Amino acid sequence: MTRAPAIGWTMLAGAALAASAGSLPIQLGFAILAIGILGMAHGASDLAIVAPGRGPLFLLLYVSVSLICLAWWTGYPQIALPLFLAASAIHFGVEDAPHGGLPERAARGISLVTTPAILHRESYGDILAFAAGHGISTTVLFLLIAAGAGATALVLIMAVRRRNGRLLVGTGALLVLPPLVGFSIGFLVLHALPQTDQRRQEIGCVSHRAYFRAVAPILLAALLIAAAVGAFFVYREGTGVRALFAGIAALAMPHLLVTPWFEGRAGRPVAYSCPAIRGRAQHPQT
Repeated sequence: MTRAPAIGWTMLAGAALAASAGSLPIQLGFAILAIGILGMAHGASDLAIVAPGRGPLFLLLYVSVSLICLAWWTGYPQIALPLFLAASAIHFGVEDAPHGGLPERAARGISLVTTPAILHRESYGDILAFAAGHGISTTVLFLLIAAGAGATALVLIMAVRRRNGRLLVGTGALLVLPPLVGFSIGFLVLHALPQTDQRRQEIGCVSHRAYFRAVAPILLAALLIAAAVGAFFVYREGTGVRALFAGIAALAMPHLLVTPWFEGRAGRPVAYSCPAIRGRAQHPQT
């Protein structure tokens, strides 16, 4: 481990612990920064993996799905929330355990979504209630906790058997830290940062700095759109929780539903100019 990553991880851990001791707005702010800036970086290069000539169709579908998500969150958040959680769990399972069997994929996906409910039932329920616009029933919470307990137990067993520190730390954060903070750390450690590194190598960037420089325009545009969406939902809902869910969904659902149909069909990166990684650009390490 080099000094720079060690410093970065230390700062992230310190910020997470500080946010955990704060109020809901502070935890929400941490989640917005962690997920919105660091977490969404891997999706900012989606256009780079689209084959030449397929860009217009890709953008049309991408924008269409995003607008549909916003419409759902505006008029029917009680429908949008479970669909978003289910789609996210499937996406996490497929992407985070690409070579795993169905039990591992299911456990990885379900754990990222439901593990925070195990030790933080009340606050987890409140967050879902704010996002959905109405209270969450005791039965639904019980089912989420039960699913989270089973998935978490399986993931922790796999982490210990494989001596996988990343899996252990990410799942531990999901379990112990408050839901918004725990999910942010778990999302970064288990999904977003590994996917960012894989995408960096896939499009041929020699470093994370080069990658962020390459995707900066699209990432900035996405953040501005998410901020506008967030401001709209804060005005409507008040707490900012639904704003966080709606903003993430508007950016994440196209990444979940549209990008897989185009990914892997590009012979060369078409959107960005990144210094190639000699001998590694076509064989990304996981």
